[in-house]
Amino acid sequence: MAQKKIAVVLSGSGVYDGSEIHESVLTLLALSRHGVDYQCFAPDIPQHHVINHITGEEMQEQRNVLIESARIARGNIKPLSEFDAEAFDAIIFPGGFGAAKNLSSFAFDGTGCNVNSEVERAVEAMAASGKSIGALCISPAVIVKILEGATVTIGTDQATAEAIEAMGGKHKRAGHGEVVFDERYNLVTSPCYMLDASVAQIADGAEHAVSMLLERIG
Repeated sequence: MAQKKIAVVLSGSGVYDGSEIHESVLTLLALSRHGVDYQCFAPDIPQHHVINHITGEEMQEQRNVLIESARIARGNIKPLSEFDAEAFDAIIFPGGFGAAKNLSSFAFDGTGCNVNSEVERAVEAMAASGKSIGALCISPAVIVKILEGATVTIGTDQATAEAIEAMGGKHKRAGHGEVVFDERYNLVTSPCYMLDASVAQIADGAEHAVSMLLERIG
């Protein structure tokens, strides 16, 4: 049997302006422990802004999403424009504000947000071929904007759940390490740091999401 191959889409490096590093690394760890071959991708675009992760204040810098994501991927990363759905069995999006700031404008525009065209193309291509899609933390809000009527979880945050439903999605509450599966879209979601969580609980969420994602590949 051919080795499964999973695409991991990053959105920068750091929770406040990019990919959440714990979620990203623990997703890669879960994939590796399952013996899966993975490839990281990110859009080759400017970050919306750069945040000082000590003070939370915006910095007068400009950074690139692909270059920053390469820090997490140890340089083994490709522009999302090169993603080919036919070459992968599944795709997964770790969370972090980068999903809501760089992969989409959800952090600023809420239900009226736009999604990066390369992200939209990748998700639509996987959905059209019935392949598995995974999303952690805030990323499910981006997926809902692409896949009409998708059922997801972001945990228990009422405001975000209401925004998801206002965008036409369906929200299910979930706790630490729990996953929600949407059979129509072959979509697996888990709340991770949308809840007040420990690193161990994030590891559980990533592992359970990856496990279900791989089960759906068969």
